[in-house]
Amino acid sequence: MGELQDARKVIEEVDRKMADLFEQRMEAVREVAAYKRERGLPVLDEKQEEKVLERNCDYIKDEVIRQYYRKFMQDTMAVSRQYQECLISGARVAYSGVEGAFAHVAAKTILPEGRYMPCPSFDAAYLSVVEGESDYAVLPIENSYAGEVGQVMDLMFHGSLHVNGVYNLSIVHNLLGVPGAHMEDIRTVVSHPQALSQCRPYIAKHGFREEVEENTAVAAERVAEWKDKTKAAIANEATAELYGLTILDHDINESKNNTTRFAVFARTKNDISSGKEDSSFILLFRVNNVAGALAESLQVISKYGFNMRVLRSRPIKTTPWKYYFYAETEGDPSSREGKEMLRELREHCDMLRVVGQY
Repeated sequence: MGELQDARKVIEEVDRKMADLFEQRMEAVREVAAYKRERGLPVLDEKQEEKVLERNCDYIKDEVIRQYYRKFMQDTMAVSRQYQECLISGARVAYSGVEGAFAHVAAKTILPEGRYMPCPSFDAAYLSVVEGESDYAVLPIENSYAGEVGQVMDLMFHGSLHVNGVYNLSIVHNLLGVPGAHMEDIRTVVSHPQALSQCRPYIAKHGFREEVEENTAVAAERVAEWKDKTKAAIANEATAELYGLTILDHDINESKNNTTRFAVFARTKNDISSGKEDSSFILLFRVNNVAGALAESLQVISKYGFNMRVLRSRPIKTTPWKYYFYAETEGDPSSREGKEMLRELREHCDMLRVVGQY
Protein backbone atom coordinates (compact mmCIF):
# COMPACT_ATOMS: atom_id res chain seq x y z
CA MET A 1 0.00 0.00 0.00
CA GLY A 2 2.89 2.32 0.82
CA GLU A 3 4.36 1.92 -2.64
CA LEU A 4 1.00 2.85 -4.23
CA GLN A 5 0.74 5.99 -2.10
CA ASP A 6 4.29 6.96 -2.98
CA ALA A 7 3.55 6.55 -6.66
CA ARG A 8 0.40 8.64 -6.36
CA LYS A 9 2.33 11.40 -4.59
CA VAL A 10 4.81 11.46 -7.44
CA ILE A 11 1.97 11.69 -9.95
CA GLU A 12 0.33 14.47 -7.92
CA GLU A 13 3.56 16.48 -7.85
CA VAL A 14 4.17 15.94 -11.57
CA ASP A 15 0.57 16.96 -12.34
CA ARG A 16 1.05 20.18 -10.38
CA LYS A 17 4.18 21.00 -12.35
CA MET A 18 2.46 20.06 -15.61
CA ALA A 19 -0.45 22.38 -14.77
CA ASP A 20 1.99 25.27 -14.33
CA LEU A 21 3.73 24.38 -17.58
CA PHE A 22 0.38 24.03 -19.35
CA GLU A 23 -0.50 27.58 -18.37
CA GLN A 24 2.86 28.77 -19.71
CA ARG A 25 2.30 26.87 -22.94
CA MET A 26 -1.16 28.35 -23.45
CA GLU A 27 0.17 31.85 -22.83
CA ALA A 28 2.60 31.24 -25.69
CA VAL A 29 -0.29 29.86 -27.76
CA ARG A 30 -2.13 33.13 -27.12
CA GLU A 31 0.80 35.01 -28.65
CA VAL A 32 0.84 32.64 -31.63
CA ALA A 33 -2.89 33.23 -32.14
CA ALA A 34 -2.39 37.02 -32.04
CA TYR A 35 0.37 36.73 -34.64
CA LYS A 36 -1.77 34.55 -36.92
CA ARG A 37 -4.83 36.76 -36.56
CA GLU A 38 -2.89 39.90 -37.46
CA ARG A 39 -1.45 38.27 -40.59
CA GLY A 40 -4.35 36.13 -41.75
CA LEU A 41 -2.61 32.80 -41.21
CA PRO A 42 -4.58 29.57 -40.68
CA VAL A 43 -4.60 27.94 -37.27
CA LEU A 44 -3.48 24.53 -38.53
CA ASP A 45 0.13 24.26 -39.74
CA GLU A 46 0.59 20.55 -40.41
CA LYS A 47 4.30 20.78 -41.24
CA GLN A 48 5.05 22.66 -38.03
CA GLU A 49 3.04 20.20 -35.91
CA GLU A 50 4.83 17.23 -37.45
CA LYS A 51 8.17 18.91 -36.79
CA VAL A 52 7.21 19.42 -33.13
CA LEU A 53 6.11 15.80 -32.81
CA GLU A 54 9.35 14.45 -34.25
CA ARG A 55 11.47 16.74 -32.09
CA ASN A 56 9.61 16.10 -28.85
CA CYS A 57 9.32 12.34 -29.30
CA ASP A 58 13.12 12.18 -29.52
CA TYR A 59 13.20 13.35 -25.89
CA ILE A 60 11.57 10.08 -24.80
CA LYS A 61 14.08 7.25 -24.51
CA ASP A 62 11.64 4.47 -23.64
CA GLU A 63 10.29 3.16 -26.97
CA VAL A 64 7.11 1.80 -25.39
CA ILE A 65 6.31 5.08 -23.65
CA ARG A 66 7.20 7.09 -26.77
CA GLN A 67 4.04 6.00 -28.65
CA TYR A 68 1.87 7.17 -25.74
CA TYR A 69 3.78 10.43 -25.52
CA ARG A 70 3.15 11.05 -29.22
CA LYS A 71 -0.60 10.69 -28.61
CA PHE A 72 -0.29 12.97 -25.56
CA MET A 73 1.39 15.66 -27.72
CA GLN A 74 -1.19 15.28 -30.50
CA ASP A 75 -3.97 15.84 -27.96
CA THR A 76 -2.10 18.82 -26.50
CA MET A 77 -1.72 20.43 -29.91
CA ALA A 78 -5.39 19.78 -30.67
CA VAL A 79 -6.33 21.66 -27.49
CA SER A 80 -3.94 24.46 -28.50
CA ARG A 81 -5.65 24.73 -31.89
CA GLN A 82 -9.06 24.93 -30.20
CA TYR A 83 -7.78 27.76 -28.00
CA GLN A 84 -6.34 29.58 -31.02
CA GLU A 85 -9.62 29.21 -32.91
CA CYS A 86 -11.46 30.65 -29.92
CA LEU A 87 -9.10 33.64 -29.81
CA ILE A 88 -9.12 34.21 -33.58
CA SER A 89 -12.83 33.66 -34.16
CA GLY A 90 -14.58 36.68 -35.53
CA ALA A 91 -11.78 37.81 -37.83
CA ARG A 92 -13.32 39.54 -40.86
CA VAL A 93 -12.40 37.86 -44.13
CA ALA A 94 -13.25 39.66 -47.38
CA TYR A 95 -13.73 37.87 -50.68
CA SER A 96 -15.08 38.76 -54.10
CA GLY A 97 -18.48 37.30 -54.89
CA VAL A 98 -21.44 36.06 -52.92
CA GLU A 99 -22.01 33.26 -50.44
CA GLY A 100 -21.34 29.91 -52.10
CA ALA A 101 -18.92 31.25 -54.72
CA PHE A 102 -15.56 29.49 -55.07
CA ALA A 103 -13.86 32.44 -53.36
CA HIS A 104 -16.22 32.00 -50.41
CA VAL A 105 -15.37 28.30 -50.27
CA ALA A 106 -11.66 29.19 -50.39
CA ALA A 107 -12.03 31.72 -47.56
CA LYS A 108 -13.83 29.15 -45.37
CA THR A 109 -11.21 26.50 -46.16
CA ILE A 110 -8.20 28.70 -45.44
CA LEU A 111 -9.64 30.61 -42.46
CA PRO A 112 -12.45 28.44 -41.06
CA GLU A 113 -12.73 30.54 -37.90
CA GLY A 114 -13.56 33.84 -39.65
CA ARG A 115 -16.57 36.02 -40.41
CA TYR A 116 -16.91 36.24 -44.18
CA MET A 117 -17.49 39.58 -45.90
CA PRO A 118 -18.75 39.36 -49.51
CA CYS A 119 -17.56 42.16 -51.79
CA PRO A 120 -18.67 43.11 -55.32
CA SER A 121 -15.17 43.04 -56.82
CA PHE A 122 -11.49 42.22 -56.24
CA ASP A 123 -10.80 45.92 -55.75
CA ALA A 124 -13.53 46.27 -53.13
CA ALA A 125 -12.28 43.24 -51.17
CA TYR A 126 -8.70 44.54 -51.25
CA LEU A 127 -9.73 48.07 -50.28
CA SER A 128 -11.81 46.78 -47.36
CA VAL A 129 -8.59 45.49 -45.78
CA VAL A 130 -6.66 48.67 -46.57
CA GLU A 131 -9.36 50.77 -44.88
CA GLY A 132 -9.70 48.42 -41.90
CA GLU A 133 -13.22 47.21 -42.68
CA SER A 134 -11.87 43.64 -42.99
CA ASP A 135 -8.87 41.92 -41.47
CA TYR A 136 -7.89 39.88 -44.54
CA ALA A 137 -8.84 39.40 -48.16
CA VAL A 138 -8.77 36.00 -49.87
CA LEU A 139 -8.35 36.57 -53.62
CA PRO A 140 -7.46 34.30 -56.57
CA ILE A 141 -4.12 34.89 -58.26
CA GLU A 142 -3.97 32.03 -60.78
CA ASN A 143 -6.00 29.21 -62.28
CA SER A 144 -4.30 26.13 -63.72
CA TYR A 145 -6.69 26.21 -66.69
CA ALA A 146 -7.23 29.94 -67.36
CA GLY A 147 -3.91 31.36 -66.14
CA GLU A 148 -3.12 34.42 -64.04
CA VAL A 149 -5.71 36.75 -62.52
CA GLY A 150 -4.22 39.98 -63.80
CA GLN A 151 -6.49 42.30 -61.85
CA VAL A 152 -5.33 40.86 -58.51
CA MET A 153 -1.69 40.96 -59.58
CA ASP A 154 -2.12 44.65 -60.42
CA LEU A 155 -3.56 45.22 -56.96
CA MET A 156 -0.37 43.72 -55.53
CA PHE A 157 1.73 46.09 -57.64
CA HIS A 158 -0.15 49.29 -56.87
CA GLY A 159 -1.39 48.45 -53.36
CA SER A 160 0.12 48.31 -49.89
CA LEU A 161 -1.03 44.94 -48.55
CA HIS A 162 1.15 41.91 -47.91
CA VAL A 163 0.60 38.34 -49.11
CA ASN A 164 0.98 36.05 -46.10
CA GLY A 165 0.01 32.77 -47.70
CA VAL A 166 -0.82 31.12 -51.02
CA TYR A 167 -3.15 28.11 -51.05
CA ASN A 168 -4.46 25.72 -53.71
CA LEU A 169 -8.17 24.98 -54.07
CA SER A 170 -9.35 22.29 -56.47
CA ILE A 171 -12.17 23.56 -58.66
CA VAL A 172 -14.89 21.00 -59.40
CA HIS A 173 -17.86 22.16 -61.47
CA ASN A 174 -21.24 20.48 -61.18
CA LEU A 175 -24.50 20.79 -63.12
CA LEU A 176 -27.23 22.04 -60.77
CA GLY A 177 -30.95 22.03 -61.55
CA VAL A 178 -34.14 22.78 -59.66
CA PRO A 179 -35.74 19.92 -57.71
CA GLY A 180 -37.54 17.57 -60.07
CA ALA A 181 -35.41 18.47 -63.09
CA HIS A 182 -33.60 15.74 -65.05
CA MET A 183 -30.72 15.82 -67.50
CA GLU A 184 -33.06 15.50 -70.49
CA ASP A 185 -34.93 18.65 -69.37
CA ILE A 186 -31.92 20.98 -69.53
CA ARG A 187 -31.63 23.34 -72.49
CA THR A 188 -29.58 26.24 -71.06
CA VAL A 189 -26.65 26.44 -68.65
CA VAL A 190 -25.89 29.56 -66.59
CA SER A 191 -22.54 30.44 -65.03
CA HIS A 192 -19.49 32.70 -64.91
CA PRO A 193 -17.68 33.02 -68.28
CA GLN A 194 -14.61 31.21 -66.94
CA ALA A 195 -16.68 28.30 -65.64
CA LEU A 196 -18.48 28.07 -68.98
CA SER A 197 -15.12 28.03 -70.74
CA GLN A 198 -13.79 25.30 -68.47
CA CYS A 199 -16.86 23.15 -69.22
CA ARG A 200 -17.17 23.94 -72.94
CA PRO A 201 -16.61 20.38 -74.26
CA TYR A 202 -19.33 19.12 -71.90
CA ILE A 203 -21.68 21.94 -72.94
CA ALA A 204 -21.05 21.26 -76.64
CA LYS A 205 -21.58 17.53 -76.20
CA HIS A 206 -25.07 18.11 -74.77
CA GLY A 207 -25.95 21.00 -77.07
CA PHE A 208 -26.70 23.41 -74.23
CA ARG A 209 -27.13 27.14 -74.77
CA GLU A 210 -25.08 29.45 -72.52
CA GLU A 211 -26.08 32.37 -70.31
CA VAL A 212 -23.52 34.45 -68.45
CA GLU A 213 -23.72 35.54 -64.80
CA GLU A 214 -21.24 37.47 -62.70
CA ASN A 215 -20.16 34.37 -60.76
CA THR A 216 -21.13 30.75 -60.22
CA ALA A 217 -23.00 31.33 -56.97
CA VAL A 218 -25.16 34.05 -58.52
CA ALA A 219 -25.90 31.65 -61.38
CA ALA A 220 -27.13 29.05 -58.89
CA GLU A 221 -29.22 31.67 -57.09
CA ARG A 222 -30.82 32.76 -60.37
CA VAL A 223 -31.69 29.18 -61.37
CA ALA A 224 -33.28 28.63 -57.96
CA GLU A 225 -35.33 31.82 -58.36
CA TRP A 226 -36.48 31.01 -61.90
CA LYS A 227 -37.71 27.51 -60.97
CA ASP A 228 -37.29 26.61 -64.65
CA LYS A 229 -36.52 22.92 -65.24
CA THR A 230 -34.88 23.74 -68.58
CA LYS A 231 -32.15 25.83 -66.96
CA ALA A 232 -29.20 24.61 -64.89
CA ALA A 233 -26.30 26.34 -63.17
CA ILE A 234 -22.66 25.34 -63.35
CA ALA A 235 -21.30 25.78 -59.83
CA ASN A 236 -19.72 24.00 -56.87
CA GLU A 237 -21.40 21.40 -54.69
CA ALA A 238 -21.78 23.70 -51.69
CA THR A 239 -23.90 26.05 -53.78
CA ALA A 240 -26.44 23.31 -54.45
CA GLU A 241 -27.14 22.90 -50.74
CA LEU A 242 -27.18 26.67 -50.20
CA TYR A 243 -29.85 27.35 -52.82
CA GLY A 244 -31.79 24.09 -52.64
CA LEU A 245 -30.72 22.75 -56.05
CA THR A 246 -30.22 19.19 -57.22
CA ILE A 247 -26.87 17.97 -58.56
CA LEU A 248 -27.65 16.54 -61.99
CA ASP A 249 -24.05 15.72 -62.92
CA HIS A 250 -20.73 15.83 -61.08
CA ASP A 251 -17.27 16.97 -62.13
CA ILE A 252 -18.13 18.30 -65.59
CA ASN A 253 -15.09 20.55 -66.18
CA GLU A 254 -12.76 19.53 -69.00
CA SER A 255 -9.59 19.52 -66.90
CA LYS A 256 -9.65 17.19 -63.91
CA ASN A 257 -6.64 19.05 -62.48
CA ASN A 258 -8.43 22.39 -62.36
CA THR A 259 -6.93 24.28 -59.43
CA THR A 260 -7.08 27.91 -58.38
CA ARG A 261 -4.41 29.46 -56.20
CA PHE A 262 -5.70 31.92 -53.62
CA ALA A 263 -3.62 34.47 -51.72
CA VAL A 264 -4.35 35.86 -48.26
CA PHE A 265 -3.77 39.62 -48.08
CA ALA A 266 -3.20 41.43 -44.77
CA ARG A 267 -1.97 44.82 -43.56
CA THR A 268 0.91 43.26 -41.61
CA LYS A 269 3.61 41.21 -43.28
CA ASN A 270 4.44 37.64 -42.34
CA ASP A 271 7.85 37.62 -40.63
CA ILE A 272 9.57 34.32 -41.40
CA SER A 273 12.84 33.75 -39.62
CA SER A 274 15.92 33.29 -41.74
CA GLY A 275 16.62 29.70 -42.71
CA LYS A 276 13.04 28.46 -42.58
CA GLU A 277 12.62 25.50 -44.91
CA ASP A 278 10.11 25.57 -47.76
CA SER A 279 9.63 29.34 -47.60
CA SER A 280 8.81 31.33 -50.71
CA PHE A 281 8.31 34.97 -51.56
CA ILE A 282 6.65 37.12 -54.20
CA LEU A 283 8.87 39.72 -55.84
CA LEU A 284 7.61 42.61 -57.96
CA PHE A 285 10.11 44.68 -59.90
CA ARG A 286 10.45 47.10 -62.80
CA VAL A 287 13.80 47.16 -64.55
CA ASN A 288 15.75 50.24 -65.63
CA ASN A 289 15.13 51.39 -69.17
CA VAL A 290 18.50 50.27 -70.52
CA ALA A 291 19.57 47.40 -72.75
CA GLY A 292 20.01 44.09 -70.92
CA ALA A 293 18.46 45.25 -67.64
CA LEU A 294 16.02 42.32 -67.46
CA ALA A 295 18.67 39.72 -68.29
CA GLU A 296 21.01 41.18 -65.68
CA SER A 297 18.24 41.21 -63.06
CA LEU A 298 17.47 37.54 -63.64
CA GLN A 299 21.16 36.69 -63.44
CA VAL A 300 21.35 38.40 -60.04
CA ILE A 301 18.47 36.31 -58.70
CA SER A 302 20.09 33.13 -60.03
CA LYS A 303 23.56 34.14 -58.80
CA TYR A 304 22.45 33.99 -55.18
CA GLY A 305 20.80 30.58 -55.58
CA PHE A 306 17.14 31.62 -55.70
CA ASN A 307 14.93 29.53 -57.95
CA MET A 308 12.04 31.33 -59.67
CA ARG A 309 9.00 29.07 -60.04
CA VAL A 310 6.98 31.76 -61.79
CA LEU A 311 7.97 34.79 -63.88
CA ARG A 312 5.42 36.98 -65.64
CA SER A 313 5.28 40.44 -67.14
CA ARG A 314 2.31 42.76 -66.71
CA PRO A 315 1.60 46.12 -68.36
CA ILE A 316 1.59 49.14 -66.06
CA LYS A 317 -1.87 50.58 -66.65
CA THR A 318 -0.85 54.14 -65.76
CA THR A 319 2.14 54.19 -68.12
CA PRO A 320 1.60 52.92 -71.69
CA TRP A 321 4.17 50.40 -73.00
CA LYS A 322 5.80 50.01 -69.60
CA TYR A 323 5.85 46.66 -67.79
CA TYR A 324 6.53 45.26 -64.37
CA PHE A 325 7.56 41.69 -63.52
CA TYR A 326 6.01 39.27 -61.07
CA ALA A 327 8.18 36.46 -59.71
CA GLU A 328 7.44 33.70 -57.22
CA THR A 329 10.75 32.59 -55.82
CA GLU A 330 11.86 29.83 -53.48
CA GLY A 331 13.88 30.86 -50.45
CA ASP A 332 14.04 33.48 -47.73
CA PRO A 333 14.67 37.11 -48.75
CA SER A 334 15.56 37.99 -45.15
CA SER A 335 18.53 35.60 -45.20
CA ARG A 336 22.06 36.90 -45.80
CA GLU A 337 21.91 35.77 -49.43
CA GLY A 338 18.46 37.28 -49.82
CA LYS A 339 19.53 40.67 -48.55
CA GLU A 340 22.56 40.66 -50.83
CA MET A 341 20.40 39.63 -53.78
CA LEU A 342 17.92 42.44 -53.17
CA ARG A 343 20.72 44.99 -52.69
CA GLU A 344 22.33 44.08 -56.00
CA LEU A 345 18.99 43.75 -57.78
CA ARG A 346 18.17 47.38 -56.93
CA GLU A 347 21.07 48.45 -59.14
CA HIS A 348 19.10 47.15 -62.16
CA CYS A 349 15.58 48.15 -61.08
CA ASP A 350 13.83 51.44 -60.49
CA MET A 351 11.11 49.68 -58.49
CA LEU A 352 11.55 46.59 -56.30
CA ARG A 353 9.26 45.16 -53.64
CA VAL A 354 8.87 41.91 -51.75
CA VAL A 355 5.07 41.69 -51.57
CA GLY A 356 4.70 38.43 -49.71
CA GLN A 357 6.61 35.81 -47.81
CA TYR A 358 5.07 32.47 -46.85
